[in-house]
Amino acid sequence: MIFEEFKPHLIELRKRLVIAVCILFVTFFITFACWEFIITWIINPIFSAMGVDDTIAFETSNQSVVEAVLNYKMPEQMKNSQFMITTSMFEGIFAVFKVSLLSAFILSLPLILWQVWLFVAPGLYEHEKKHILPFVFFATVMFIIGCVFCYYVVLPMSFKFAMNFGKNIFVYIPKISEYVDIFVKIMFGFGISFEFPVVSFFLAKIGFITDKSLKDFFRYAVVIIFVFAGIITPPDVISQILMAIPLLLLYAFSIFIVRMVNPYKKIDDECEENAKT
Repeated sequence: MIFEEFKPHLIELRKRLVIAVCILFVTFFITFACWEFIITWIINPIFSAMGVDDTIAFETSNQSVVEAVLNYKMPEQMKNSQFMITTSMFEGIFAVFKVSLLSAFILSLPLILWQVWLFVAPGLYEHEKKHILPFVFFATVMFIIGCVFCYYVVLPMSFKFAMNFGKNIFVYIPKISEYVDIFVKIMFGFGISFEFPVVSFFLAKIGFITDKSLKDFFRYAVVIIFVFAGIITPPDVISQILMAIPLLLLYAFSIFIVRMVNPYKKIDDECEENAKT
């Protein structure tokens, strides 16, 4: 009996999931076809931090290219070369796959959010359905802002700190799979984190949270934010702080938004206390 009641919702959920997956699948083929451009854009922060040009050059003089590679010395020639190493046959392919998938997800995000809304919308009132366009727009914009902030602020500072640490002893040769894993995790983490004001707005709209509830939860939110920053970012203090501070500011901004949408009313607590007595 219960299954029969939920069956239409499950069918609708399956429909929306299939459409979202198809959208992601088609977009993935587009991004995969442009993987060289995307990879070049992705690896730019690490080489900028290393002070490496975007040219690939070997000073061969009278020797062959093979001999030049065999005689390659670090880190002198790295200043004039930009490349990453792979230590297994399919490592580069898997790295390109991850990068293409992340790019496809970002490009498909508005249409995926639209499918999410179409699944949720039938259970909402008419006055609540008018928020569909703002939801899709601001959720997409905030995700992109998080990624842009990560790319142009967090990654350069974090990589520069890592490059300067022990530079007289250590020689860093970028490994594509490790770099892509770090890049995707940080970018996706920042994109999702910047969705908090949008989520707070809609939770306040349905009366689930108030500005007081966010203020009361602030001390726990600080701990959660720093733990989350420690998991998402590389194991250095600079990256964690660069992620934690924007999240704290976003939390404070969310309190302001919720206060505008669903402010706390003291009379509500008085009514609850009177009802108990």
